[in-house]
Amino acid sequence: MSLSSMSESVHSGLSCFLSEQALEQEERQQRSSQLAEFQRLREVRAAAQLKNLEDFLRMNHVSLRDSMSYATGMIYRNLGKSGLRVSCLGLGECCIYMQEELMTLAYENGINLFDTAEVYNSGKRSSLVITTKIFWGGKAEMERGLSRKHIIEGLRASLERLQLEYIDVVFANRPDPNTPIEETVRAMTHVINQGMAMYWGTSRWTSMEIMEAYSVARQFNQIPPICEQAEYHMFQREKVEVQLPDLFHKIGIGAMTWSPLACGIISGKYTKGIPPYSRASLKGYQWMKDKILSEEGHRQQVKLKELQAVAERLGCTLPQLAIAWCLKNEGVNSVLLGASTTDQLMENIRAIQILPKLSLSIISEVENLLGNKPYSKKDFRS
Repeated sequence: MSLSSMSESVHSGLSCFLSEQALEQEERQQRSSQLAEFQRLREVRAAAQLKNLEDFLRMNHVSLRDSMSYATGMIYRNLGKSGLRVSCLGLGECCIYMQEELMTLAYENGINLFDTAEVYNSGKRSSLVITTKIFWGGKAEMERGLSRKHIIEGLRASLERLQLEYIDVVFANRPDPNTPIEETVRAMTHVINQGMAMYWGTSRWTSMEIMEAYSVARQFNQIPPICEQAEYHMFQREKVEVQLPDLFHKIGIGAMTWSPLACGIISGKYTKGIPPYSRASLKGYQWMKDKILSEEGHRQQVKLKELQAVAERLGCTLPQLAIAWCLKNEGVNSVLLGASTTDQLMENIRAIQILPKLSLSIISEVENLLGNKPYSKKDFRS
């Protein structure tokens, strides 16, 4: 083959190769353009669906923020009369070895409220509502209580352990008879003004003590508490159903409740006694064992057997019924859940799905079975 013919052959092959490359490039560009258009159409469709949902909610006088989250089913409520929006279920006490996994699962299911405590060792921060409690710290005299010294030093130490710049709500975890309430109110105002916390609340305080804190705050131009953390379940109702609603309407105090299953008593596992390896069988929980085996405890277990039948009719578990019952109280802003496994946490979160099933007739049936409804001027269970 001559040099000229070889050159022509190479040139022809190169031209063919370049043509194929150009064709492939054009096809890739077309596919990329088609994918981009497909993605754009998906986004337009999603936006239209969201707009339709917003229009529907607006027609029914419900905002998107106040409705059940269309993605997770979670409900969000204001904490007291503050502007702080919290999920109606929060994550409280959980197994230390499963803490990260449980928190991730909770967040993925719409929970934005995480309750920690000063003595604990351990999504985006702006989307979370993190609370902590101040009272117990160390063993020394000044390492506990609600003095200005301990509130400031205790909160600073808590922030360092949690690796946070601020806490959303710091709770005074039980009243301190050795510290004037005015000192506590001024200290809480100080940590808020310093940016260490956004709000403060009380836990295990009486309505009279909460009212005094509010009055002191108003008198001295300080910041009042926004909510009380209280124990609330089917067998403990007086404070949350009678006292706190009155404080809410007078001074805007909200209710964040804990122990919806009464430390597991309402789980249904104790209807036949104390099973091995249950919490009540453990060392240090003798008080719980005594409570379950008492005469009142036996009466409660009889009621729980009857409530179990109600739960089965609703297609849920007894714990789900108990949690949904707490949420049905319009005075409850959020219910704190405890969990030791992911399955347990998911079971509790699904209690939200039971809320629409709690009709007036079901609530009335539950009340008749419990027989312990406290007297109140207004029924706050709607």
